[in-house]
Amino acid sequence: MGRAAPAQFIIFISRKHRALTMHIQIQTFTIRKRFALTISRGTTAQSTNLWIKLTHEDIEGWGEASPFSTGSRPQTTEMLLVALREAAPQLEKFTPFDRQQIEQILTNIKLPTAARAGIDIALHDWLGKKAGLPLWKMWGLDRSRTVPTSVTIGILAPSDARERVRDWFGKYEADPANIQYRAVKVKLGNPAGIEADKAMLIAVRDEAPANIQMSVDANGGWNLNEAIEMCRWLEKYNINYVEQPLSPLADLDEFSELHRQSPLPIFADESCFNSSDIPKLARCFSGINIKMMKSGGLSEAMRMIYAAKACNLQVMFGCYSDSALANTAAAQLSPLADYLDLDSHLNLLDDPFAGAVIENGCLLPNERSGLGVQRIDLVE
Repeated sequence: MGRAAPAQFIIFISRKHRALTMHIQIQTFTIRKRFALTISRGTTAQSTNLWIKLTHEDIEGWGEASPFSTGSRPQTTEMLLVALREAAPQLEKFTPFDRQQIEQILTNIKLPTAARAGIDIALHDWLGKKAGLPLWKMWGLDRSRTVPTSVTIGILAPSDARERVRDWFGKYEADPANIQYRAVKVKLGNPAGIEADKAMLIAVRDEAPANIQMSVDANGGWNLNEAIEMCRWLEKYNINYVEQPLSPLADLDEFSELHRQSPLPIFADESCFNSSDIPKLARCFSGINIKMMKSGGLSEAMRMIYAAKACNLQVMFGCYSDSALANTAAAQLSPLADYLDLDSHLNLLDDPFAGAVIENGCLLPNERSGLGVQRIDLVE
């Protein structure tokens, strides 16, 4: 199957004094999943994302803005496109060195977080390219500390879940030492109820290689009683953590009670957008899930990491329907994470980008400057 052309239309902004200011291009591209992903809120088979290209001094920084929803706060492609078109003229007088001023403007105009992430990632990519260094190296990080990234099994009937496990792991079963992926995340919160969740989990556990790390994400699909029962039941399956078992609209006292009764660590995803959320969550969670689109980019992700560590919380990085561009951006910070779930681009038929690569189950950024991301058709 041939690759779809990533460009649908282009918006050119900031045409005057391009040598002294920033020139921004916003380009849409549609990516299709190899396997549609079903969670407690619905199913996703494809996504139309935005590719932000920011040029200054003949250097081009790249960023990505991906639509997403946490249930109550959707950020659609159309919303992000309109927001970026309105924001870009206000940035034309700046250069990529003016990140603090740019960030203040984006805060003042309340730019949606995914759109903000696209700008912020592009600014960081530009800076790394200007310095001639990959971002992880500019930050002094040690790639060898990167933990394996999980691959995701969406909500499925048990027989289909077994097949999906074989899709990810089956071809390596003849030689367990050559298993490419070393962790799996299982989506639960099936609308059919927790017995359906249990049946699926057992099917995945039975089919997966014995040494695979496993975590669970309910995407807010359980009530408090169900969550307590499931966390106690899941303990015997050596689950690393349970992510967002209750709705983000649930009272924090409910999360606190679950945290008290659960034998497993509880991680916040939809309940945690940015660093200001973290102090109030510290009493009722063991960790947080940071996503580029939800946080607003690398700048806020870094703040979230340090805020979480200060509150004695663990950190994981996750993704939505992101391409290799956004996931490679997150991978720049991966040595600081306790868990990684950066697999959306691994499930794509037509990702137009290449960047971080899987080595021994870990998604590792490369040695190229900035993000180190290239267009697939330009990869040497």
